[in-house]
Amino acid sequence: MTTSLARLLRYDVWANRQILDSIPQGNSPAKSLRWMNHILAAELLWLSRIAGKPAPLPVWPDLPLRDCARNLDELSGELLKSVDYQPLSQAVTYTNSKGESWASTVEDILTHVVIHSAYHRGQIASDLRSAGHEPAYTDYIHAIRQRFVE
Repeated sequence: MTTSLARLLRYDVWANRQILDSIPQGNSPAKSLRWMNHILAAELLWLSRIAGKPAPLPVWPDLPLRDCARNLDELSGELLKSVDYQPLSQAVTYTNSKGESWASTVEDILTHVVIHSAYHRGQIASDLRSAGHEPAYTDYIHAIRQRFVE
């Protein structure tokens, strides 16, 4: 795996953990919890597609916050590890949620995972702020400057 892609994936795992930890227990804004569930389910879905396995969750699951933490723990261990056995240029064929067949490279899929998750983390941050909570600061450059991601 390229060093920069591996770094982006490590950042993604870190940022997901930070944003998950900023969602309040017991009083989670519904949209924030829904987006967090979607981030994790989508990442697991893409890893399943790379591995040629069925998705472990629907794309928009409705799970409590504790299940998000469990899914993040599973995902964190698999994200970097699961792609080491395939070349980044290898095509992965899959059927999307609309029933359309596609083929994308492992590299394009993993790049998409990072960008897709960042988009939804931004939605969560906005939702948390509007509900009076302080979201995590998950900017990539912040993670690098503070050496949260090497």
